[in-house]
Amino acid sequence: MAKFLGARLGALAGALLCTSGALAADSSAVPQFAFTDGGWQAMGADFLQPPSGPGPVKDVPGHEHGGNNTGVQPTFRMADLSNPILQPWVRDALKKVNDKVAAGGGGFTPQVSCIPLGVPAYLLHPAQPVYFIQTPKEVVLIWPPNHEVRRIYLTDKHSANLKPSWMGESIGHYEGDDTLVVDTIGLNDKSYVDNFRTPHTTKLHVVERFRINPDGKGLTVDVTVEDPGAFTMPWHAMQRYRRVVQGPMSESSCAENPNNFLSYDMDPIPTATRPDF
Repeated sequence: MAKFLGARLGALAGALLCTSGALAADSSAVPQFAFTDGGWQAMGADFLQPPSGPGPVKDVPGHEHGGNNTGVQPTFRMADLSNPILQPWVRDALKKVNDKVAAGGGGFTPQVSCIPLGVPAYLLHPAQPVYFIQTPKEVVLIWPPNHEVRRIYLTDKHSANLKPSWMGESIGHYEGDDTLVVDTIGLNDKSYVDNFRTPHTTKLHVVERFRINPDGKGLTVDVTVEDPGAFTMPWHAMQRYRRVVQGPMSESSCAENPNNFLSYDMDPIPTATRPDF
């Protein structure tokens, strides 16, 4: 299955990147997020705070988590419950996660269980780069390790009567020669907005502004999140990427990973009830 899906994604990427090259020749004003020999690597698995105003959930002050290969003892995230954006039920949900970690339990991210991250948490995918594919009608983002694909349709209006889904419906447009603006609605409530496991409702509305840095070596993404069912106010966050030249997308399948992380209590890996073909 992994080889089959990997081959299909590789073929799709190759075909659409050729289209992207033709598009670039036709219009130099379209910012080029896609390139043939690599992708964009997130520089962290948590959102950065905005310069001012309400921001995303962050660590409890004095208890900042540590990741692997950071030179410190790895620890799990514990959310700062004093963040004013949180409605009471969301604060209670985060407190349960904090209490579990404080009692010695695991606080693994959803990605560890191969669960789709949804939006905006798609920006927090670790370890492997996100590949961009650009055509005249859409921009496709692919994170190969879990075969997670986002389609951003280059149109000015959302579909009517959307059925909630993991990635929702994203529409976008270019601004100038360096920015892609993406508006997403129609998200289900099965994902989290971050790696602290902050929940949301189907009212979630996310606007992302992907901007190529002036030196061309990185991306900066400004995010606006609003959900009147989960948050007391709209809030903002940032993410940064670096350009990674490592060749075509590698073949991988998250759900085929046999590791059980030392029998920690984790969410089960998604399992299909019937074959696709």
